[in-house]
Amino acid sequence: FSNSNSLGAAIFIMVFFSSIVQSAEGSTYGIVPYVNPPVTGSIAGVVGAGGNLGAVGFGLGFRQLETKQAFYLMGGTIIASGVFTFFVNIKGHAGLISGEDSEEVIAAYKKTAGGAPAQTLQVPEPDVEAVKEIEKAASEAGSAVEYNEFLGHLKD
Repeated sequence: FSNSNSLGAAIFIMVFFSSIVQSAEGSTYGIVPYVNPPVTGSIAGVVGAGGNLGAVGFGLGFRQLETKQAFYLMGGTIIASGVFTFFVNIKGHAGLISGEDSEEVIAAYKKTAGGAPAQTLQVPEPDVEAVKEIEKAASEAGSAVEYNEFLGHLKD
């Protein structure tokens, strides 16, 4: 984007590549809970430390090498790590190029993949009895004027 002749094009290119980078980072952190569930915190720490290690390594590369060579080093490392992602296997799930899903994963997929839409978010129903108890306690605690002011603040 730095070689662009217009500001608009530079901003567009930077936003486009930033979106791709954010997607790659999200996919990296997205597999953390599946690697080894009992030690998710440790795995997250190693993944986070990997970012710092890369920053130090590439910083040293730009310090010790010519700029063009440093970019080749960075690009080659990124391409190599991208190739290695084909070999990531998550226990119970099929990999990109090998393996099979476990029976549990297949059953869960069949359960949600049918004609019925999956319910991902449900709005809880209000507990009518609890509301009545709260209103009763509030009306007994103070005057009716204070209670109505309180209800007015809740509506705002």
